[in-house]
Amino acid sequence: MRSYQLSNTLFQRAKEIIPGGVNSPVRACRSVGRDPVFIRSAFGPMIKDADGNEYIDYVGSWGPMILGHSHPAVRRAIAEALDHGTSFGAPTELEVELAGMIIDAVPSVQMVRMVNSGTEATMSAIRLARGFTGRNIIIKFDGCYHGHADMLLVSAGSGVATLNIPGSPGVPDAVTRHTISLPYNNADAFIAVMKRSGADVAAVIIEPVAGNMGLVPPEPGFLDILREQTAQYGSLLIFDEVMTGFRVAYGGAQALYSITPDLSCFGKIVGGGLPVGAYGGRKDIMAHVAPQGPVYQAGTLSGNPIAMAAGIATLKEIRQPGFYEKIENTAARLAKGFRHVSEKTGADLTVNRVGSMIGVFFTGQPVNSYDDARKSDLNRFASYYQKMLEKGVYLPPSQFEALFVSGAHTENQIDETIRAAETSLKEIFD
Repeated sequence: MRSYQLSNTLFQRAKEIIPGGVNSPVRACRSVGRDPVFIRSAFGPMIKDADGNEYIDYVGSWGPMILGHSHPAVRRAIAEALDHGTSFGAPTELEVELAGMIIDAVPSVQMVRMVNSGTEATMSAIRLARGFTGRNIIIKFDGCYHGHADMLLVSAGSGVATLNIPGSPGVPDAVTRHTISLPYNNADAFIAVMKRSGADVAAVIIEPVAGNMGLVPPEPGFLDILREQTAQYGSLLIFDEVMTGFRVAYGGAQALYSITPDLSCFGKIVGGGLPVGAYGGRKDIMAHVAPQGPVYQAGTLSGNPIAMAAGIATLKEIRQPGFYEKIENTAARLAKGFRHVSEKTGADLTVNRVGSMIGVFFTGQPVNSYDDARKSDLNRFASYYQKMLEKGVYLPPSQFEALFVSGAHTENQIDETIRAAETSLKEIFD
């Protein structure tokens, strides 16, 4: 048995001075029935907690660590940038370089604005869409999480789903009055709403691959219908690629599925693990952002030189030939292993995968929507999480979060994870 004495002590102290003892709700591990472990260090695909326990990590700081933790090239870039200062509140060459790399990688993006988080990127993109179109209605999809901006906390995924919160106190009805949430992958429901209200819809925002209700891919043709309908009614299509951008492909999910959105939101990988966000799109739309246009958005730390340096170094590494083929094969090996042990142990699991993102659902039924995901056995997932942690595998502490594979994971670590999963599932389902 592993000891978690120091982690437990730290958590008790944290609860006295930080709400819930954590700075982001899912980290509290309430849905998996235990207290969180406090992390001390991380290198490659491994993390170590305050008590010295080591784990194979499939959280990856919730997605950005595509190279693995503490990658040498990223650390060198941060150190070099640090030699020149930490923040200037003024333009730098680094932010121009990173913006150029994003534009080169994502053809739909002709101009980009750097911000500080994914939440800031999505809320800014929606404000821009409303300012550009002169319309108010926003359509989102059940189980998709676009950050904690007021107007988007409607049938949201991620921590909102994990804690079973239907909305949030502090968000007036008037703020969400113009937000419509529809079932993910339900094209008929979307077409019906557009037929009724399309002329008043400013934008449709979606995770092109949903990663905040577990991992749920778009059904064939679903994204194409969103593109066709928004174009028909003069609404903007916004892809929230905070999670999928540079993760499922170098050009994001829009490159993988050959869809061209009007606006895109990024985060996580484009900052190399440091706090960052970005939104961009067509020039005629982005020209409405202040100071070029009237839609106001600002941030003291936007384009922070340390984050820009980390992002540039990360994008340079992942665009190397063969990187995505390698990480795809590694993730495929893990997903195949999960499916094999599910069959071998008689466990009711559904395993979804897109690129290096994986969803493991404790249900025997296909998972194509938030309603499907909510049919998972949360008690068995909680037991599974605890057993895997004890065996040295660090998973997201929620049924409604995706697993992330990095370029640092080895075949031996994947096989070790599969063996741990088999043993854990036997203990749960016997």
